[in-house]
Amino acid sequence: MSDITDQPDDFDFEGFGDGEFSGPTPVLAVVGRPNVGKSSLVNRIIGRREAVVEDVPGVTRDRVSYDADWNGRAFTIVDTGGWSSDAKGMALRIAEQAELAISLADAVLFVVDGKVGITDEDEAVVRVLRKAKKPVVLAANKVDDQRTEAEAATLWNLGLGEPYPVSALHGRGSGDLLDAVLAALPELPPMPEGRELGGPRRIALVGRPNVGKSSLLNQLAGQTRVVVDNVAGTTVDPVDELIDLGGRTWKFIDTAGIRKRVKEASGHEYYASLRTTTAIDRAEVAVLVLDAEQNIAEQDVRILQTVREAGRALVIVFNKWDLVDEERRYYLEKEIERELVQVQWAPRLNLTARTGWHIDRLVPALDKALEGWETRVGTGALNTFLGKLVAEHPHPVRGGKQPKVLFATQPTTAPPTFILFTSGKLDAAYERFIERRLREEFGFVGTPIVLQQRVREKRKRNG
Repeated sequence: MSDITDQPDDFDFEGFGDGEFSGPTPVLAVVGRPNVGKSSLVNRIIGRREAVVEDVPGVTRDRVSYDADWNGRAFTIVDTGGWSSDAKGMALRIAEQAELAISLADAVLFVVDGKVGITDEDEAVVRVLRKAKKPVVLAANKVDDQRTEAEAATLWNLGLGEPYPVSALHGRGSGDLLDAVLAALPELPPMPEGRELGGPRRIALVGRPNVGKSSLLNQLAGQTRVVVDNVAGTTVDPVDELIDLGGRTWKFIDTAGIRKRVKEASGHEYYASLRTTTAIDRAEVAVLVLDAEQNIAEQDVRILQTVREAGRALVIVFNKWDLVDEERRYYLEKEIERELVQVQWAPRLNLTARTGWHIDRLVPALDKALEGWETRVGTGALNTFLGKLVAEHPHPVRGGKQPKVLFATQPTTAPPTFILFTSGKLDAAYERFIERRLREEFGFVGTPIVLQQRVREKRKRNG
């Protein structure tokens, strides 16, 4: 048996069963300062003892996901470590995980100790929650009787609305709390960030000033929709254009050229850079337009990094190809090998926007990138593939230890995101090796791949 199917006793796969992933459910993040009873409340909500509970702050270190349902509605509950504003070391990493859980959740269950009342740490968590702008349900835990319930009313002062008194230990008030949770969670599974339900696929044209983005948009539209001038930076505001290509309607977003680091830019250039970033966030595919005559510059690489970090599909266009001679082609190939090594997966096109030469190749490239961006690998096929991979190419031994990939799942697409459950931290080089082999096996053309590690240390057993 390969390591990947040897599921250790102390490894928690709750929420990631053997069946195929049936699509995302709304996510509820449970947060609060250490030792307010978050894990006990999670156990009460899911109806079984899964989350580790000890009367010691900081037992929960990671974000741990569980399946839950109430009144016929399913949702995912994410237990987090205690959040602390002055955290250091391990406590800081726990706090970062909690903040990440908040950012990824659809709603937040904020747990406060109803017996203790409001503390400075609670108020610090409130500040984080306000910044996240997510729906919040306030739970006053450890409320075991009427007297404590009256004391819990002071939690109105947190400014988060009605506090729901509950006893995770006895189950008191959990029904009302869960009704409030369902009211805060979206009815339908949320679309990945930057996606809109239905409508034309959205394409952001990005690149340095004066590389021909507006000329490309005009050629695609068949009309002069965008002002084209040989002065760099003519376009400042993103311009949305609905264009029929290949029998379908697409929404193209032209953007101002990014020319400097945002901190170095001034005035309208600063806002143009911000708008470009916003256009990338709004899009599903970013088309990076490069002037084939010019060297690939630091700004181009920085735009690529922005696209990757935003998790958008990518197509790279070398414009003005009619002006490229044999010598320039030779050096351009060397530049591509050196500067675009991180995005070898992106389709590349050579075209001339001014004349329309090879412009018909853009739609197939966009389709290929979108297909890769939305590719899902079934849990069974994924683990069969990884089982064979780690058996043939095990992780190198580091410091006498050899981390193992125990299990994997792909919770989302757009971009394809994989969670690797491991027995120890994988080297960055081994992570890149897994990504490369995933691409060889399943495609993923035109899309970044997100690999997240969830390390499980063996729990100490008493006796």
